[in-house]
Amino acid sequence: DGMGNLRVTKKGIRLEGISEFLLPLYVKEIHSRKDSPLVLQSDRNVTVNARNHMGQLTGQLTVGADAVEAQCKRFEVRASEGGKVLFSADEDEIVIGADRLKVTGTEGAVFGHSVETPHIRAEPSQDLKLESPTRSLVMEAPRGVQVNAAAGDLKATCRKELHLQSTEGEIFLNADTIRLGNLPVGSFSSSSSSSSSSSSSPSSSAPRQTIYELCVCPNGKLYLSPAGAGSTCQSSSNICLWS
Repeated sequence: DGMGNLRVTKKGIRLEGISEFLLPLYVKEIHSRKDSPLVLQSDRNVTVNARNHMGQLTGQLTVGADAVEAQCKRFEVRASEGGKVLFSADEDEIVIGADRLKVTGTEGAVFGHSVETPHIRAEPSQDLKLESPTRSLVMEAPRGVQVNAAAGDLKATCRKELHLQSTEGEIFLNADTIRLGNLPVGSFSSSSSSSSSSSSSPSSSAPRQTIYELCVCPNGKLYLSPAGAGSTCQSSSNICLWS
């Protein structure tokens, strides 16, 4: 039947309690009892090696005091149900197959190179912010980039210049109200002395100017000009000359 804590059964050898082997142990399978876990303990580290038929090392898993290291051609983490690959890594790429990747660090995720993804979405009730503090932010797609805010505002802010460019198509602005704020107001002068009224202070009886004409300079800059019976836009306006 065996000796001490060692028992010989029909299914193999059964060890009870803590067992210590001073020399290598060669077995095909190691199972724990159904009501207890399997514990492999070492004063230094626990190393699991896999070799091929020629004895060459093909995979190694080392559990040490400071780190857990795996050396193999491909490392995979699978779900307990269905065997779906949740994480895999090899020399060429790292694949995360989970339905959701959540980064809880305060600094977020840092990518040294490009990021390729079909969808970027913030958490519910949270704002989505794409920012490049010191460089530019580039989004490219062969069939277009769609930015959608279903229940809120869409805001694009930059320190210097914001360029909207379409090389072959058009830029289409479709909204109930389109506002261009902080446009400069240019002065209108004709061949007659009608411009003198704009330079001098208006009298108290003069009506307040509330309607303006939107003008475009030759260089594309927009400005407002007091509306009149005819067009008051002039290429020689002070806004166009100093822009």
